[in-house]
Amino acid sequence: MNLKFTIDRFENNKAVLKTDDGDTVVWPKSKLPSDAREGMVLNFNILSDLEAEKDKKELAKEILNEILDVNPAP
Repeated sequence: MNLKFTIDRFENNKAVLKTDDGDTVVWPKSKLPSDAREGMVLNFNILSDLEAEKDKKELAKEILNEILDVNPAP
């Protein structure tokens, strides 16, 4: 999914980004290109990472089993 945002303004160390639909996102200024300026259009490409999601679920399961002192069956 590709989203376009326009930098509406800067507030302290944050940037206020707006979509053409009027939705607003507040984003860290430090995570923008160094030449970022008001009016600049940014493209965000959002991808899912199923492998990372699986790894995080497995880690959460392991931590929970350790907390509960549960030994999963082989």
